[in-house]
Amino acid sequence: MDYGPMDMESLSGPLGYDYPGSILAVVVEDMAFLQDVDMSIAFPENIGYVLLVSCPCLKNCVKEPTLYTVKGMAILDNDGNRILAKYYDKNVFPTAKEQKTFEKNLFNKTHRANAEIIMLDGLTCVYRSNVDLFFYVMGSSHENELILMSVLNCLYDSVSHILRKNVEKRVVLENLDIVMLAMDEICDGGIIMEADSSAVVQRVALRTDDIPLGEQTVAQVLQSAKEQLKWSLLK
Repeated sequence: MDYGPMDMESLSGPLGYDYPGSILAVVVEDMAFLQDVDMSIAFPENIGYVLLVSCPCLKNCVKEPTLYTVKGMAILDNDGNRILAKYYDKNVFPTAKEQKTFEKNLFNKTHRANAEIIMLDGLTCVYRSNVDLFFYVMGSSHENELILMSVLNCLYDSVSHILRKNVEKRVVLENLDIVMLAMDEICDGGIIMEADSSAVVQRVALRTDDIPLGEQTVAQVLQSAKEQLKWSLLK
């Protein structure tokens, strides 16, 4: 066990406590030591002390910050079938069978619930629904729910704007490639790239404009023709 004086000013303000007398830092290497020591006897009343525990077993309890916030995103229909899903962690449901099993369990536990968040299979899942679609964003069990919710809202609002508020299964399937682009703009490999739906919509529009005519789907060609006709009528 090591002892060392500490600067009182560094402790009194931020922590909200006024430590009397001297400040003594106690670094404990062995957790068993704490069971045998009465702190009121070991340290006089006029000495404030800060206990700093250094123990190998605590290393697994403290999670290091990471940019890889999102474990997966999914859009399911009102039967729990996958419309679109992306998983970013190879250690989480590495096979398609495991992914679909998880999605079925997730749907069964959420499609009649009024909540917006659920813990399932070690993941924090936030979700929202509209008509016949369910939107999900998954993170680790210790992830901040507000961050995951911001990703979920960005995904939903982006899709809603792209589809002109026709957020339903048929329209999503007709524009699946554009919805996939929106997902890619929001999250890349589990790292949140954008949480502003307006920025996502603008980037998707730029990317779809660059697609050669031969690579565009029938829906994209028809939509482009409708847009050109609309603008020609407005001139």
